[in-house]
Amino acid sequence: MYQEFGISKEVEDLANLSEKEVENVFKEINKTCERNSLKVLKAFQSNNLSEIHLGSTTGYGYNDIGRDTIEKIYAEIFKAEDSLVRNQFISGSHALTVTLFALLRPGDTLLSITGEPYDTLHEVIGIRENSSSLKAFNINYEQIDLVDNEFDYEKIKETLKNKKIKVIEIQRSRGYSTRKAITINQLEKVIKVIREIDKDVIIMIDNCYCEFVTDKEPIEIGANIAVGSLIKNLGAGIALNGAYVVGDKKLIELVAERLTLPGEGKEVGPSLGSNRQFLQGLFFAPSVVASSLKIAVLTSKMLEKLNYKVEPKFDDVRADIVQTIEFGNPEDLIKYCQGIQAGSPVDSNSIAEPGDMPGYEDKVIMAAGAFTQGSSIELSCDAPIREPFIAYQQGGLTYEYGKLGVLKAIENIIRNRK
Repeated sequence: MYQEFGISKEVEDLANLSEKEVENVFKEINKTCERNSLKVLKAFQSNNLSEIHLGSTTGYGYNDIGRDTIEKIYAEIFKAEDSLVRNQFISGSHALTVTLFALLRPGDTLLSITGEPYDTLHEVIGIRENSSSLKAFNINYEQIDLVDNEFDYEKIKETLKNKKIKVIEIQRSRGYSTRKAITINQLEKVIKVIREIDKDVIIMIDNCYCEFVTDKEPIEIGANIAVGSLIKNLGAGIALNGAYVVGDKKLIELVAERLTLPGEGKEVGPSLGSNRQFLQGLFFAPSVVASSLKIAVLTSKMLEKLNYKVEPKFDDVRADIVQTIEFGNPEDLIKYCQGIQAGSPVDSNSIAEPGDMPGYEDKVIMAAGAFTQGSSIELSCDAPIREPFIAYQQGGLTYEYGKLGVLKAIENIIRNRK
């Protein structure tokens, strides 16, 4: 069937066998998709979404009823008091940065309890020197590493008892690390522990890659604020940019005034044609996330059969849409990413090569033939070129297209071996 796409019968047979072995996992993903679809549809209907809300504003963006309705819908879905959903956010990292600068003041302390955060936040925090960082504004930073993929509860308790912490940051997805993603059950447990000691500390969740993977979200289990990108899960490949912040109303007001300006906050910000994209993306998001999860599960099963170390395993409980493959050598890593590129709908004739990227210390290879630049809900695979040579794969708008891309990548490795 796939020979005309350059895929051998050997790889096709591997895919067919793997699909049979993951059927039960797929069934559970489908159930979660249905529950999240119901959640989205109910929010659309209870907020009386109408055609008029699909319109657009320009200039200052005063009285944008579509934008305001989208934010009510997001708040309902996340069980939050308020939300900020804007195309003025250029990325998830930007939304995280705006949120951190909104919540912290000189002399305050930010504590990460999931170890070192994602590379693009290093200069934001001041882990790497930058004159615009939080550190440059006399904001302190501390971190507590995970221990065997679990929170270090004793150290968290000790720190909270002995120091005044303003914001606790929890990054659920792994970034370019070897740790596992934080499940919703782990998150719920650590929030309870934190609240037993400090009821006022702000618990902030980096929720990128995690939305709709389960049917619970961070705010409903006690977090104060959560942040994510719309060119990941919730944009479903339809939103062209943007990000969201959901949580306590008073905190959302602070974030809005940092994004725009004090005194105007949420009242300004033109939608510039994004309302329809944001709403359609959100509507399709449960299904697209389910497709991404199925692609990750299939990838995990197939690559494990080829004797590569994968995480998560195909039947593990998942917290995000990211699948890692440890290749152990740069050649297989690069060939796999190049195969993903070759199996993409856009720029399939391009050859991905490692290069320097802003915000990253190592050379990075990024494969993504996506309709939206940087969209990691579309099938993509990237990796820093450093030991143990781990590829980070995510996305896939449909299972069928994602499967084809993965088969192409596996074929590229096998051919390189011969």
